[in-house]
Amino acid sequence: MTPARRVDPRELWLLLATFLVAVAGLIYELIAATLSSYLLGDSVRQFSMVIGVFLSAMGGGAWASRFVADPVGGFIWVQILLGVVGGFLAPILFLTYASSGEVGVMLYSLLILVGLLSGMEIPLIARVLESIGAERFRFENVLSVDYIGALVASLAFPLLVVPQLGLMSASLAFGVLNLVVAGLSLWVFRQQVRMASVVFWAGALVVSLGGLWQSERLVAFTEAQLFEDEVILSETTPYQNITITRFKDRIRLFLNHSIQFDSLDEHRYHELLVHPAMASAPRRASVLILGGGDGLAAREVLKYGDVARVTLVDLDPRVTEIFAQFPDLTALNDNALNDPRLTVFNQDAWRFIEESRESFDVILIDLPDPKTITLSKLYTRQFYRLLSERLSAQGIIVTQAGSPLFARQAFWSIVETFESTEVPQLQGRGWRVTPYHGYVPSFGEWGFVMATTLAPRPIKFEQVTQLSYLTPEVWQAAQVFGADTARLAAQSNTMQSHALVQYYLDGWDYWFR
Repeated sequence: MTPARRVDPRELWLLLATFLVAVAGLIYELIAATLSSYLLGDSVRQFSMVIGVFLSAMGGGAWASRFVADPVGGFIWVQILLGVVGGFLAPILFLTYASSGEVGVMLYSLLILVGLLSGMEIPLIARVLESIGAERFRFENVLSVDYIGALVASLAFPLLVVPQLGLMSASLAFGVLNLVVAGLSLWVFRQQVRMASVVFWAGALVVSLGGLWQSERLVAFTEAQLFEDEVILSETTPYQNITITRFKDRIRLFLNHSIQFDSLDEHRYHELLVHPAMASAPRRASVLILGGGDGLAAREVLKYGDVARVTLVDLDPRVTEIFAQFPDLTALNDNALNDPRLTVFNQDAWRFIEESRESFDVILIDLPDPKTITLSKLYTRQFYRLLSERLSAQGIIVTQAGSPLFARQAFWSIVETFESTEVPQLQGRGWRVTPYHGYVPSFGEWGFVMATTLAPRPIKFEQVTQLSYLTPEVWQAAQVFGADTARLAAQSNTMQSHALVQYYLDGWDYWFR
């Protein structure tokens, strides 16, 4: 009887190393994809490009690994280089963006380098296993462990890595993980390695640990370059980066580095969003706000004494928590998020509308611009058709619709989408639509679309005495469009076409790139 072969500890270490490097590699890919969507916009396009470029680079790395004469030394050097390049991926990209405002070339250069190095790992591990005489070695075992590592990373990234570490610290932490793998490999194969590898590894580990230790300062320094004012809060959630800045009494909110409001002029935006609908609604006992987690739209809604119930749906629970808890922010929204008449649901707007059976007199849509397909779906005929099922018989909908100047065709696409949506209350005809606009200094010329099943009603602004901007005269002017913002042909937005996304991107690119 043949005695059982004693398992070489080096085999077990290499399989464990396969798992660890797979986790680190996918984390780098996800960090790059997330940063590209934060800094470059259009998350679907950016995620797709990052994944494609990264996988292609991995293929190039796998092919290039054949030219590495010493697989043990090659694997260790790959881990050291990944620890440095992958570890400092996020800091370099943030600092590049902060200093120049451009990040595309640097992002894809680093992504290709990380992909090439990551692609070399599995072939080199397979060669090391064969070189140590792993008779029972099968290549599919290595691939299985690699795929398990990728699964763990994909689950951990949104649930643990981003909420607990943030992108900057996560990048550095997993760079240290690659260096730990390199260090343990140096010890396991100590009879085969050269002193130069040890010295370089030690230096890289010291630098990376130093970077991780100082990651909060790196974040603070980067934010100081990105934002003019003092950063009083900065967090990365599974959904977005939240930054709040302050200069004297002036407070600004940025989501993914895009301004959402400035306390100096936000009243213009929120009065335009809320009061045309609220002041003309035959009934306003029940109001739904989609988005608006800062509570500023809710503040305007709650100025009406006959409002009995406000439902606010915002995807990110951290946004509503911040604006319900911090004194400087609750002062801005008049503590609206803690009003007993208001209920917050932290979930996707589409899912809420599908699952809800409530009826609302006014629906206010204060969602981000339709710059991605994920957001564009909330500006489609299908979504507006769902909204009609949640609207009372005499109800009114208003959505923010972007800039009729900077993204003119996108604005009129939203108008066209409402008009072409078949509404059951109108026997299949489209909404009766009122497009309007106003000037908000932080955004420029900004547009809104009001849709109802009823004929337009006069707006009684005198019902609300706490308005700082909107007057009957302003409202009349808001419905007049100049020659450069007037209606032009545009397709309606559907789940099949998502024409709105390209209209939006083309418009802003024309003005600002």
